[in-house]
Amino acid sequence: MRLVLAAALAVPPAVLVLASGAPPGARISPGAAQGPAAESPSPVVDALEPADLVARIVREATARGRAHELLTGLCEAAPHRLSGSPGAAAAVEWGRQTLVDLGFENVRLEPVTVPRWIRGRTARFQVVSPPEAAGELATIALGGSVGTPPGGLVGPVRAVRTFAELDALGERARDAIVFFCRPMERTSVDAFAAYGAAVPQRTQGAVRAARAGGVAALVRSITQRLDDVPHTGALRYEPDVPRVPGAAVSTLAAERLEALLERHGEVVGRLELDCRDAGEVPSWNVVGELVGRELPDEVLVVGGHLDAWDVGQGAHDDGAGCCQSIEAVRLLADLGLRPRRTIRVVLFMNEENGLRGGSEYYRTHFEEMDRHVLALESDRGGFAPRAFVTDAGPRGREVLEEVVALFEPYDAGRLLAGPGGADVSPMRGAGVVTVGLVPDSHRYFDVHHSASDTLDTVHPAELELGAALMAAFLYQVAERAERLPPNPRIGR
Repeated sequence: MRLVLAAALAVPPAVLVLASGAPPGARISPGAAQGPAAESPSPVVDALEPADLVARIVREATARGRAHELLTGLCEAAPHRLSGSPGAAAAVEWGRQTLVDLGFENVRLEPVTVPRWIRGRTARFQVVSPPEAAGELATIALGGSVGTPPGGLVGPVRAVRTFAELDALGERARDAIVFFCRPMERTSVDAFAAYGAAVPQRTQGAVRAARAGGVAALVRSITQRLDDVPHTGALRYEPDVPRVPGAAVSTLAAERLEALLERHGEVVGRLELDCRDAGEVPSWNVVGELVGRELPDEVLVVGGHLDAWDVGQGAHDDGAGCCQSIEAVRLLADLGLRPRRTIRVVLFMNEENGLRGGSEYYRTHFEEMDRHVLALESDRGGFAPRAFVTDAGPRGREVLEEVVALFEPYDAGRLLAGPGGADVSPMRGAGVVTVGLVPDSHRYFDVHHSASDTLDTVHPAELELGAALMAAFLYQVAERAERLPPNPRIGR
């Protein structure tokens, strides 16, 4: 199969044109086009083999990429954008205006109701006994936690590394602050596997502590890095279990607390949180398109989640994914590459503490799911791309393996097996093939869900290369004469 570019490599970038006739760096379509593209394919000045086309996209991204510029704008406009907050509303407006300014077609806000949780100003854990060990440890409330009574709550600290150890405490867990001290393992090559093994103590810790009779859950931050920056993240409650507060301490604080327990045997702590649930509020997913030239009703979704925890700037999680998604489509447009099928950018709201955006997108678009060809998500940070992951069945995987093999010169030529990402996961029920960008994972959890997730930790070249490979991936699949084979449906 030969793919075409709208201009020869020898033609200067300044004379590259879009299918609509706009110059590069301008708009995807003239004016505020809102309907399916009716124009014919871009004029073929030169034909490129797929590998050469990928190289052309990568060169454009490295020379004139705008992903880092976009991310800078998002981090400045809405650094704290937890769903339902003023910051999240600012992020929605940033996303809408950015897509309009770049000339995306069919730009719109799709409503979604999200939970509103307010962190408050107080998150404090103190060792109060023995007196010689008294002092505060670096602490942060876990997302969705209830607050403590005024003045906090006091209890003996019981350290456990597994839920089985908690169950074995028996009566010793009653009225205790249960300290889940399992570290995130350093031995795994895949940091996400290590995270997956450790994170249940954060998500389930409060419920398990309450069932055992404890008054609170205190969790070692889920990161391999040893520092005094605590990491937040969502906890979950269950309807039939009392809600007790949950907080995380930094990894260094966790090690100090373990050492105190080993030295003194009995340690008493006080936890004070003033976070609270503020109900549900309206918000939006942000949507814009590059409409397909021949099969506009067949859609490839690409996106990330626009919300982020209210610490740091959410630069890697998931500002990077949002801006890579926007940039991937902008790159195609600037190169005159309007594919056969529509590419739809979706900036999802509320991945971090509810997944409402992904679920509502699926519900809203359920009747057209049979026309969704693929959903690609970037939500693993803005580090150097190393692979793609997909849940495609054997026939679809065969196609995607050919696509991803083109990325071997960029050290990203592997296709792994697995789901594409949280926001696109609801679409799996309708048989939509999901895909995820897989960057290098070693540094991601150093900053994940913490005040360290800031713009200065994102390397521009790594971010731009990820956007370029996403663009090439999307174009290869969207331009195919035959549709990518869908997966079997697994539910509504």
